[in-house]
Amino acid sequence: MGFLSKLFGKQEKKDLKTLVQQGAVILDVRTPQEFKSGHIPGAINIPVQQLQQQLHRLKKDKIIITCCASGSRSAMARSILKQAGFAEVYNGGSWMRLHNQIR
Repeated sequence: MGFLSKLFGKQEKKDLKTLVQQGAVILDVRTPQEFKSGHIPGAINIPVQQLQQQLHRLKKDKIIITCCASGSRSAMARSILKQAGFAEVYNGGSWMRLHNQIR
């Protein structure tokens, strides 16, 4: 297992569009300024630097798909959520790519 896999955990491939249709929460972990410049409608914005303090805004029984600008911060956010006991969390990568994937 590579360094990044150990750090961020192995993620099985899921059909993110289906998960969103089933009610998955999209968590955009970019800064508020980045979020204002464009985002997926309905996404929740919690910057990755504030995620630990804002966990109460999320429900552990909901499927969560993280996204950011490139996929790095969303991978960190996935790791934070998994360590906090969130059962089903997926790294959606770039918000633009995720947006195109779930349309």
